[in-house]
Amino acid sequence: MEDIKGNLSVVYQRMDRAAQQCGKTGEDVLLVAVSKTRTPEEINVAIDAGVTDIGENKVQEIMDKYEAVKPVKWHMIGHLQTNKVKYIIDKVALIHSVDSLKLAKEINKRAGAHGITMDILVQINPADEESKFGVSLGETKQLIGDILEQCENVRIRGLMSVAPIAEDPRDVKVYFDKVKEQYDEFSRIDHPNLDFQYLSMGMSHDFEVAIEAGSNLVRVGSAIFGERDYSKAQIGG
Repeated sequence: MEDIKGNLSVVYQRMDRAAQQCGKTGEDVLLVAVSKTRTPEEINVAIDAGVTDIGENKVQEIMDKYEAVKPVKWHMIGHLQTNKVKYIIDKVALIHSVDSLKLAKEINKRAGAHGITMDILVQINPADEESKFGVSLGETKQLIGDILEQCENVRIRGLMSVAPIAEDPRDVKVYFDKVKEQYDEFSRIDHPNLDFQYLSMGMSHDFEVAIEAGSNLVRVGSAIFGERDYSKAQIGG
């Protein structure tokens, strides 16, 4: 457990150094600690050490941990099926992984039933990898336009992306740069349900490169909690 606090301190230092490369500080970047397969006890250690936002890939993990974890903002960062939106609509602060109008409309319906406006990010697949979810760079404008037109209970707060895995993280900076270009383009649009604040790019292996490319939200798991042992994971999804 003490390793979590030490690891977190190192991550904050790395974030700060990367941010300084582009004239910012680590405080300009939101850290979302990714806690998939981790216990509520481990998550609470991270919260005690200063973490304010927790990200989960699976709805079931949010459901199983929600009551046992100290007050924190929850982020749904993994692929979200429409039939599971109803379970988390009143629990998460931000859904990162919206990649279809069908999903956005379901979120809109559930948000309306709860009398809330749900904050979302549109997920982009910049390298068009078949193994990853997300819309292509060329499809982003259409999806955002459709959501704004048809989903009054949804507010688009930015973009999310997962870059290809590379031995040298700098090899994928080109993809981060492309997403940042789109982020800047949409940031200039004036619409009541379009309020770009988050560019969610970068994970444990590449968050420094992502920050240098303009990311202001990073999703870091193993660099904080250590490598995952999936064989011991008791929580499925």
